[in-house]
Amino acid sequence: MLEELLPLRRNMAVQLSRRVDFPMLDMAGIAFYPRIFDLAHRFFEESWQEICGVGYPEILNDMKLGFPVVNVQSQFHAPFRYGDTVTATIWISKVGVTSCTWQYEFHNQNGDLLWSSEQVTVCVSMENMESLPIPNTLRMGLEGCTNE
Repeated sequence: MLEELLPLRRNMAVQLSRRVDFPMLDMAGIAFYPRIFDLAHRFFEESWQEICGVGYPEILNDMKLGFPVVNVQSQFHAPFRYGDTVTATIWISKVGVTSCTWQYEFHNQNGDLLWSSEQVTVCVSMENMESLPIPNTLRMGLEGCTNE
């Protein structure tokens, strides 16, 4: 089964879109910042299919691997407003033995940069949470997901 996993995209960032819905808003009428991190995680989960050709549920449940975030740096550039369509551009800037560095840029439908983030994840066993080398079947896709 692992031999069948091939990246669907090579040498390009992934782009995914979602609308800013009313439950994401705070009293000021803009997206509440924890909802932006939730949105980023939803895009993270969805991007695995594009990047590695396998869904994140399969990575967790079948491969028994997880990729928790161990470091986050983010900048808020402009507000997320109700009804905006957020397009996430996601790419991998570094793949190490056990970790990889994800880059995120969120733009609205007008092309305005709303949020950017760098997040480091570590490959771990879902059975004991110990770090593991990233399997070659996933590494190939991750290494191919660049912003060139």
